[in-house]
Amino acid sequence: MITAAIHTANTANPATTPTGDHLRAEVEKLAAEAFHQHLISGYGDGESPDEYQIVLQGKPRHYSLEYAHSLLANLIEHQISLVE
Repeated sequence: MITAAIHTANTANPATTPTGDHLRAEVEKLAAEAFHQHLISGYGDGESPDEYQIVLQGKPRHYSLEYAHSLLANLIEHQISLVE
């Protein structure tokens, strides 16, 4: 089921996702919501301006803002916990 959520996130329509600073703000909002719902165990800015760090299954992972947005939205929508 986790693989399905990640695969779905990877195929999200980019035309429906926010762009620029708005995208970063949306990702931050989704990450906070996912964290408070215990779906992820951490989050924060990535190493570069177009990346975001999400801690999944105890490991920090860096994703593009677009992918992070889709992944977090899917986790919240499907309530899939990736916390160990």
